Amino acid sequence: MSEESQERSLTREVQAVQIPSGDPVELPALTKVQITQQLGGSYTVMTPYGLARIDGNDADALGADLVAEQSAATETKATLPTGEEPDEEAIWQQLKNVYDPEIPVNIVDLGLVYSLSVDPSENGGHRVNVQMTLTAPGCGMGPAIAEDAKSKVVLVPGVDEAEVNLTWEPAWDQSMISEEGRMILGLV
Repeated sequence: MSEESQERSLTREVQAVQIPSGDPVELPALTKVQITQQLGGSYTVMTPYGLARIDGNDADALGADLVAEQSAATETKATLPTGEEPDEEAIWQQLKNVYDPEIPVNIVDLGLVYSLSVDPSENGGHRVNVQMTLTAPGCGMGPAIAEDAKSKVVLVPGVDEAEVNLTWEPAWDQSMISEEGRMILGLV
C-alpha cells in the first residue's frame, strides 16, 4: 500500500470541506482518514462521513511527515519594483497548483480557466481577474476551488489583489482538457 493511501488518525480536530457539497465539516481528533489525493497543497481524504478536503495548513493533523512536505512547498512571495507588471506565465503556473479535489488534473489543464487579465490596482500593485468555470454547474466545491485559485495567484510577485469569477458560458466539456490532462485521465 502506498504511503499516500495509508490510513491515518487525525491528531487534532480539523475544519474541512465536504466533497462534493462544499459544506464546512468538523472532523474530530482521532478520526480515521485515508488520503486519496495530495495535490496543490491540500489533501482529499476519505472519512467515515464521506470525502473531505483538508487545507495544507492543517497537514500537522495528518502527521509530522506531511508537515515537512507542506513546509517545503510553501512559497515566500518576492516583491517587484513598483509599477512592474507581474509575469503572466507565473500566474498561469500558480493556477496549475489548483485542483478539483476529485480529479487529479489541475484547473488549467482541465480547461476550467477561460481567461485572466492583469490590471493596475489603486495601491500601485496589480490586480488579476480570472474567469473560470467548473466541470458541473451544481458543484458545491466551486467557492473553495475559486478561493484556492485566488490564494495561489496572490503569491505571484507584483500581484496584490485577485478576483476569481465563476462563469457558465461557454459550458465546459471534455474537449477543453489539455493533451497533458487527457494523458493523466487516460483519455488519449
